[in-house]
Amino acid sequence: MDELPSQGPAGEPGLPLDRRAELSEFLRTRRARLKPEDVGLPDFGRHRRVPGLRREELAQLAGVSVAYYTRLEQGNGRNVSAEVLDAIARALRLTDAEHAHLTHLAKPKQHKKKQPARPQQVRVALRQLIDTFDSVPAYVVGRRSDILVWNRMAAAVFGDWSELPPQERNWARMVFLKPEYRELFVEWDQKASDIVSLLRMDAGCHPDDPRLSALVGELSVKSEEFRRLWATHDVKEKSHGVKRLHHPLVGELILHFESFRLVDDEEQSLLTYHAEPGSASAEALRLLASWGTDATRAGATSPQ
Repeated sequence: MDELPSQGPAGEPGLPLDRRAELSEFLRTRRARLKPEDVGLPDFGRHRRVPGLRREELAQLAGVSVAYYTRLEQGNGRNVSAEVLDAIARALRLTDAEHAHLTHLAKPKQHKKKQPARPQQVRVALRQLIDTFDSVPAYVVGRRSDILVWNRMAAAVFGDWSELPPQERNWARMVFLKPEYRELFVEWDQKASDIVSLLRMDAGCHPDDPRLSALVGELSVKSEEFRRLWATHDVKEKSHGVKRLHHPLVGELILHFESFRLVDDEEQSLLTYHAEPGSASAEALRLLASWGTDATRAGATSPQ
């Protein structure tokens, strides 16, 4: 079993994210993506000076005053009720994930006393369970997209993360800063978008996390693509789907993934990958299972 040491940071501490600015930009970008005809309003074309809906149109749809909505979009979510947020979410056609993100930004949980961040630790029994998955790549991901524990098959498919410094065992860093992961994911753009969306949700829940803000700051400096995706303020969650990979040893892999959020720690998720029985990808996984982490080391020196 491999795991991220509990004290391994995801970057040097940074300044907290500005929750009010996050709320303001999230509402503005959600409003900008809607057209009048999307919500049954007339479009006066050339007279419109802003993309998407005007503030007064959104306020009308939500059943609140323009002044009230304007204050909210300016980042002042103080004393906003759940009912008003629900109405605004409906007017903006928010998904469940976006609705939850809006609630976190507008009505952050209040803590009596600020506690230091707890180390991310995975239960021993769960680590042992992952180790029993002989032919299934599996790992646990925590806050900030940190990879906490993984099994032998995950190392064979995605790379031997034990060879990385602890602070680099992070999906966001690997996807945006390591060229080999751009080669690994056939649909890299989608993977990158998914990672940024999850970081956005994390920022909504934990705007005061200095390590998260440090990670965002580092990636914003080093990756133009990250900056562009971060500016969209998109949020979404995926509990299942398909990933297409190009493995350096076995070639194309088409894997179905399932994501399970842990009931006793909602900041951690278990991810598993499997191939269709009898498929070429299933045979490729069988070969990788027989090679184990040696497959990763061999792949690193094999021609692309």
